Amino acid sequence: MTEIEQRRRDVAARLPEKKVDALLVTSPANVRYLSGFAGSNGLILVTLSETHFFTDPRYAIEASRNITGTVHVIKGPMIPAVAAIIQRKRLKKIGFESAWLHYDEYTRLKEELPLGVSLHPVGRIIEERRMLKSPDEIAKIRKSVEVNSEAYARVVKRLRPGVSELDVAAEIEFQMKVLGAEKPAFDTIVAAGPHSALPHAHPTGRRIEENELLLIDMGASVEGYSSDMTRVVHLGAPPKRIRQMYKAVLEAQLAGVAAVREGVKAGKVDAATRNVLKKYKLDRAFIHSTGHGLGLEIHEGPRLGKKEQTKLQAGMAITIEPGVYVEGLGGIRIEDTVLVTAKGCEVLTPTSKEFVNL
Repeated sequence: MTEIEQRRRDVAARLPEKKVDALLVTSPANVRYLSGFAGSNGLILVTLSETHFFTDPRYAIEASRNITGTVHVIKGPMIPAVAAIIQRKRLKKIGFESAWLHYDEYTRLKEELPLGVSLHPVGRIIEERRMLKSPDEIAKIRKSVEVNSEAYARVVKRLRPGVSELDVAAEIEFQMKVLGAEKPAFDTIVAAGPHSALPHAHPTGRRIEENELLLIDMGASVEGYSSDMTRVVHLGAPPKRIRQMYKAVLEAQLAGVAAVREGVKAGKVDAATRNVLKKYKLDRAFIHSTGHGLGLEIHEGPRLGKKEQTKLQAGMAITIEPGVYVEGLGGIRIEDTVLVTAKGCEVLTPTSKEFVNL
């Protein structure tokens, strides 16, 4: 049995618990997780004993070669074809992903189903399984992290005043692809000077100046799996206030990493970073959570935020990324991709966290 087939079997085993006969999977990431399919149009119907995959003729050859289970190639809308299988198999209670099934698709499916068949939201049962990465998934995340860090190293050593944020972002994404990434895991963040006070700033044509902070948040997607890293450099000698902010954020980030181990609640890791920043009277400038899971998507469970009760488990891939943001001055965030292990954690990101002055 392949790893993908085992995933489907595990999901099917939870259907009785959810009191449904089948699960309609519409999340693109979950479709990929259960089939390996990375195209733009695919649905999966998982029953206790079968898997039905639906796509359109553009993907017919790919699906016939690579996807196990019954493949249905549909010309036109796929929902009526799903309803036909449900009727043919005499399934009565159909689970669906309420976060992903579009309302139009939901109403169409409801109209197509025969009397006596009902639809039931089942929550995030696939996402819950995805939080724990297999050895193969961990290997892909490692590769993604390595590509990401090497792309950063190639770009940062060539940074000079006068280039624009957009120039830097474009070069980062080019280097990722040269190194084997299929795409960035998210839109690369490059923010200079006061612009870096926006945690999710979009790169602009603004040119980077001497004696400015530069924040870079970047991630690669390699074989579908994401990495995530943030580093801050300073063009010229940083003033005392910036050095103190960096020292505080680095100490908070290291405290967060040190708190990661199997069995610890995610909220405890968040508290570890916040307590350090509180000591420096910077806790109010920390305006987001400490981190998140990653994998097929850049943001997955668990969320490492205030009072989060999810217990960390070995095999989870997460980020640790405290930051402080001061309007008019700038922002500092330090982020690594981290693997939870039975004995603690492993920081996968190899890039130095020393405050680099260019």
